[in-house]
Amino acid sequence: MNDETTRVLAGDRVFLNVGTRAAIPDVPGLKAAKPLTHVEALELDRLPEHLVVFGGGFVGLEFAQAMRRFGSQVTVLERGPQLGSREDADVSEGILHLFEDEGIDVLLNTDLLEVERLSDQKLQLQVRNSLGIRSLECSDLLVATGRVPNTQDLGLENTGVELDQRGYIRVNDRLQTTMPGIWAMGDCAGSPHFTHVAFDDFRIVHDNLNGGNRTTEGRLIPFCLFTDPELARVGLNESEARKLSIPYRLAKIPLAAVLRTRTLSETRGFLKALVGAESDEILGFTGFGTQAGELMAVVQTAMLAKLPYTALRDALLTHPTMAEGLNVLFSAVPARSMVGTPNS
Repeated sequence: MNDETTRVLAGDRVFLNVGTRAAIPDVPGLKAAKPLTHVEALELDRLPEHLVVFGGGFVGLEFAQAMRRFGSQVTVLERGPQLGSREDADVSEGILHLFEDEGIDVLLNTDLLEVERLSDQKLQLQVRNSLGIRSLECSDLLVATGRVPNTQDLGLENTGVELDQRGYIRVNDRLQTTMPGIWAMGDCAGSPHFTHVAFDDFRIVHDNLNGGNRTTEGRLIPFCLFTDPELARVGLNESEARKLSIPYRLAKIPLAAVLRTRTLSETRGFLKALVGAESDEILGFTGFGTQAGELMAVVQTAMLAKLPYTALRDALLTHPTMAEGLNVLFSAVPARSMVGTPNS
C-alpha cells in the first residue's frame, strides 16, 4: 500500500486483465536515451521540433500524422518494405502517398543501429538502409515497434497459470487459464490488441459465469487505423486470402465513385471487398477513406448475418450517404468465372 504496509486479498475467482506495454527493442543506446512511448507522447506539454517515429504500425502512423499536423517535422523509420506490414500493398501505398503529401518523411527498409542523446533537446540516430549508414538528428524519438505483456512479477509461477513462449497468459477459448478459478482477458491473454476486443473478452467471461456458452472461436474482429482519412478492415484481405490459398473475387472502387465523398470534398482512397469464388459469401472488406469505419460496420453486420453480397448490392440505400457506396462496390463483384487465386 502507499504507507508500505501489505494487504492480502483472497477470492474464489481471479480475473487478470493487466494489459501490455510498449516494447523497447535491443538497440544500443535506445533505452538510455529514454525515448517516448505512446504514454509519454500523450502527456507532452510541448511540441516536438523534429519527431522520429520508430515503427510503421498503427500506433506509429497515428502519432506521426497527428504530430505533423500540429506542426512538428516528422520522420518515420520502418524496418520492413512497407507501412502497415499486415496490410495489402495498395493500402500501404495509399498511406505512404498520404504521408508524402503531408510532408512526412518515410524511410522504409531502414534499421536503427544506435541512439545517442546529445542534449536534452537533441538525439543522434545511426540508421542503415540500401543507401548505407547515415546519421539522423531529432529532438524526440517515439518507439512504436510492438508490445509486450505485463505478466512479469505477478507471482504467476506460484499459481499454476502458464505463459506461452511470448509471455502471454495461456488461455482456452473461454479465456480460462491453466489454473481453475483464474481467467485472463484482453492484451495479456494474447487477444488482438484493441479495446473493443478486451471488452468482448469480458462479455464472454461474464456471460459464461451466468450460464452462457460463449467462446472466442470464430470472432469477426474489425479494426480501424485512425489516421485522416482512416483505414478500416474486417475479415480477410487479399494478402491473407492468398496465404491461406482461399480463392476469391475482388471488387474495388475509388472512393470518388461514392457520390457523398464529392459533397464532402473527401475523395482520397478506395473501397474493396473479397467475395467467395464459388459462393456469394463476403470474405472481407477494406476501406481507406473518410468514414471507412462506419461503412465497415455495415459490411460486418451483413457478414455476421451471413448475407450474400447481393443483399448489399441490391439494397435501397439513401442518397447521398456513404452507405450508398456499398451499392457501387458490390456491383463491381466479377462473375464467378473471374476468380482471384493465391497467385493472382
